[in-house]
Amino acid sequence: MTDTNSTYVNLLPHNWKDVVSSWLNEDAPSFDYGGYVVGTTFETAKLYIKASGVVAGIPFFDQVFRLLGCKVEWLIMEGDKITLNTGEQKRCIAYVTGNTNSILLGERPALNMIARASGIATKSRHLLELKEKHNWHGIIAGTRKTTPGFRIVEKYAMLVGGVDTHRMDLSTMIMLKDNHIKAAGDIQKAVNKARSVGGFSLKIEVETSSYEEAKTAILAGADIIMLDNFTCDEIKVVSKKLKDDFKDKKFFLEGSGGLTEHNCVDYFCEGLDILSFGSLSQSVGHIDFSLKL
Repeated sequence: MTDTNSTYVNLLPHNWKDVVSSWLNEDAPSFDYGGYVVGTTFETAKLYIKASGVVAGIPFFDQVFRLLGCKVEWLIMEGDKITLNTGEQKRCIAYVTGNTNSILLGERPALNMIARASGIATKSRHLLELKEKHNWHGIIAGTRKTTPGFRIVEKYAMLVGGVDTHRMDLSTMIMLKDNHIKAAGDIQKAVNKARSVGGFSLKIEVETSSYEEAKTAILAGADIIMLDNFTCDEIKVVSKKLKDDFKDKKFFLEGSGGLTEHNCVDYFCEGLDILSFGSLSQSVGHIDFSLKL
């Protein structure tokens, strides 16, 4: 199979293959001593998944080995949730064929990537399942708290897992946090200045820490109001009051701050439209894979 078993490959930017190439440049900046030892015999290696999870990152995995003249044949589709049976320690999900030195040169960058991407996709899918189980109407989203140089993979993995990516970067949406507001003078001034350069096409989000700040942001014309670091009880009360008090205004309410898969159910409420999780990229466990000749 090729990248066609990835739903989102055509979303990737023009430079994504350069990002993959940089991983190989970083891992083998000069001589490949191990590659000299094994030589160029033609081999087929098996890719094993060693823990249950959602597989993500296939285009990046394929590109690592494409650059090295190898071929990858997948036995699964991207986004598949693999569940190992009781007593099953691993399962083969792909074959990598090529020169032995090339397979081993690509092994670690490819495994590091797919382990983290699949970990993010797995947690994303779990949050999505929690939302559906509790019949919550809102959106589960990531945040911009991503790893420098690895954002495209982490955001991609969120999509594979089924959640919203939130902002891709500073140019995607205008988010005015506490430091922006302090520097601008107040919420109204910050929103006005943002609107003067963002125009009609960019949404403006304002971070707030109280009902009064949220009210000010709504009246200033913000599109999205972030209720930041509220307790679950506080956010239920404040979000309902804001929706009741400003029925004539069009805005979204987002809850954020300290959300995890363990406490998010307590935040599922009618008043909230979005819950965003920094933990989707900051504190996610990896899914274990191995590549064996």
